[in-house]
Amino acid sequence: MGDRLGTVLLYLFASLPLLLYMVVLATLGPGRAGSDDHRLMLDMGIGATGLVLLGFRARWPVPVALALILPTVFSFTVTGPALVAFASLATHRRWRQVVPVAVVFWFCTLASTRWQDGWVLTLVFGAIGAAVLGVLTVLGLYLRGRGEWADAQRAAEVAAQEHRVEQAKLAERLKMAQEMHDVLAHRISLLTMLAGGLAYRKDLGPEEMRETALAIQDNAHQSLNELRAVLGTLRRDGGLEAPQPTLAHLDTLFEEVRAAGQRVEVDDTVRGREHLPAQTGRHAYRIVQEALTNARKHAPGSPVRAELGGRPGVGLRIRVSNPAPAGVAAGPGGRLGLVGLAERTRMAGGTLSHDVRDGRFVLDALLPWEA
Repeated sequence: MGDRLGTVLLYLFASLPLLLYMVVLATLGPGRAGSDDHRLMLDMGIGATGLVLLGFRARWPVPVALALILPTVFSFTVTGPALVAFASLATHRRWRQVVPVAVVFWFCTLASTRWQDGWVLTLVFGAIGAAVLGVLTVLGLYLRGRGEWADAQRAAEVAAQEHRVEQAKLAERLKMAQEMHDVLAHRISLLTMLAGGLAYRKDLGPEEMRETALAIQDNAHQSLNELRAVLGTLRRDGGLEAPQPTLAHLDTLFEEVRAAGQRVEVDDTVRGREHLPAQTGRHAYRIVQEALTNARKHAPGSPVRAELGGRPGVGLRIRVSNPAPAGVAAGPGGRLGLVGLAERTRMAGGTLSHDVRDGRFVLDALLPWEA
């Protein structure tokens, strides 16, 4: 609507000289202008043609501007279309194109006074023409600069929005990778421990072998189910996510690892656990799960001690420790689990540290827990 109104106003301004001539002819009546009738009609025809040419100024800005400016030497009605074409040129083109056309326009303005006697009128026309062309040039270049600035702002906003979208996608991928690592590393390490028992223990009876095989099968099914749940968090159809483990599921986790042969001693002194936010409980579960996985990978067969404590307003403290055998190299993916845990803890607003103290590898985490 705004562009259409602007176009109507431009054409109305461009047609003002032609409308003025039409009013003069209508006032005087046919034949009243004498020998000037034909010249006035020719001038009006040139002005009408100029209005038609204005429609092509966007496709051929410089040729159209020159085609409208040159007839101003002997035509008054084409002055309106010429000014509009020049203003459009100044608005959308660079000064290297605008200035030469402005010079031509100024000389045409001076030449249009050749029919008058004396140089006073020529000087007046030259001064007025220079002022008008200067204003139009500066105004056009200013509007062009503002347009380019607005385009740059819009482009920057679009780029920023695209960057935010990409960052959100990256965060979602990292979230999925972290969840997959936490889930699969835990399950696969359990499967490795169970399979190792079958491979190296020759004293197992048929019933014990059957129980171990069933445990391997159960953990494999659990791996698929948990992986499916993790991938389900990326759904965009508005469906509910599968329930995620929290602090209440730690007892089940300890039972699973003990059933697989890992020795775990637990000291749980958490108070007010029913007030613990579900998200914090989920982070705590993953931290303990990954710590147990690291212990199985780097200190297989060693006893692990898990200590949990805290209360609302103080925070949730987690400490998992195990003997640190000397000279044991990290296996595939070594240290990556700790990096993921550090990032998870940081995103939760907590802190995580790990070190070897008195021959034991100790992992400490503190998660915020508001009162």
